[in-house]
Amino acid sequence: MMKKVILTGDRPTGKLHVGHYVGSLRERVRLQNSGAYDSVNIMIADAQALTDNIDQPEKVRENIAEVALDYLACGLDPQKSTLFIQSQIPELCELSFYFMDLVTVSRLQRNPTVKAEIQMRNFEASIPVGFFTYPISQAADITIFKATTVPVGEDQMPMLEQAKEIVRRFNAAYSPVLVEPEILLPQNEACLRLPGIDGKAKMSKSLGNCIYLSDEPDAIRAKIMEMYTDPTHLQVKDPGHLEGNTVFTYLDAFCQEEHFSRYLPDYANLDELKAHYIRGGLGDVKVKKFLNSVLQETLEPIRLRRREYEKDIPEVFRILKSGSEAAREIACGTMDEVRRAMRLNYFDEDFIHSQADKYL
Repeated sequence: MMKKVILTGDRPTGKLHVGHYVGSLRERVRLQNSGAYDSVNIMIADAQALTDNIDQPEKVRENIAEVALDYLACGLDPQKSTLFIQSQIPELCELSFYFMDLVTVSRLQRNPTVKAEIQMRNFEASIPVGFFTYPISQAADITIFKATTVPVGEDQMPMLEQAKEIVRRFNAAYSPVLVEPEILLPQNEACLRLPGIDGKAKMSKSLGNCIYLSDEPDAIRAKIMEMYTDPTHLQVKDPGHLEGNTVFTYLDAFCQEEHFSRYLPDYANLDELKAHYIRGGLGDVKVKKFLNSVLQETLEPIRLRRREYEKDIPEVFRILKSGSEAAREIACGTMDEVRRAMRLNYFDEDFIHSQADKYL
């Protein structure tokens, strides 16, 4: 029976925010604790982060600890999940090199995620090769661990499709040693891609529109009060609109029914709150205050756990070193199979003897 294996991760380009939490981190913790998987592997993708930060290596280096702290604070447990650093697994470079022969330039150019990321970073005139070939390196990340499940956001679907194509081509050309991964999307639609507090589709540090998992209570409150709502909802009595209203999108992602009994007992659930807002008579400030209570409750235990881990940073790096060693052991095993499938195992005794027999 095939093992059930998870592989996912994040680029260390800054502290993680609530978009990461609802889009992947919360689900990773649930999957880790479910007991349904034989192996859970969480990667800090520093090598990939360098592809568009090559002139800022310290930015990547300094954020290794930040991402690891956020992982541990959210509940990822090194006893249940393997937390590792991508660059410490050199076998990934070797597998990426072989995969490059299975993908055409035109296929990479058609990848919607690559196209969108290139445009966002203004790389149209000068694309770093490492960045352009990201789908190939991601396929190597996934397949070297024989991941069956990849919990990511909706924007990564084209990447997973390309990884599947690479697996099929490899297995057809050589031997069926690699596993096709399946994407696991958040079940809550609001979590697929949480917008920034300004209503923009992407939450990012550069846009200054993030609520970070490590933000202090006052910072969280201030950011919520700035949130984009309905520009036509000028007075409390005015009917409101939910579409594009960031506050309600966040409530969809974070709110539970029990939050109403604790913080807004006038309403039984979110549907009642939405209905009141739509017909008018409900002010944005009241809704924002409710969201603040919900987010403060959600983020406080994460922030407090983070503070405890911050007291022993050497231990955090010991966790990452141990995880990287365990991950590399898995990667080496897969690469032995890959080399045998590709007939690159030149120093195996059987191959050497077969060559010697030719000259007898």
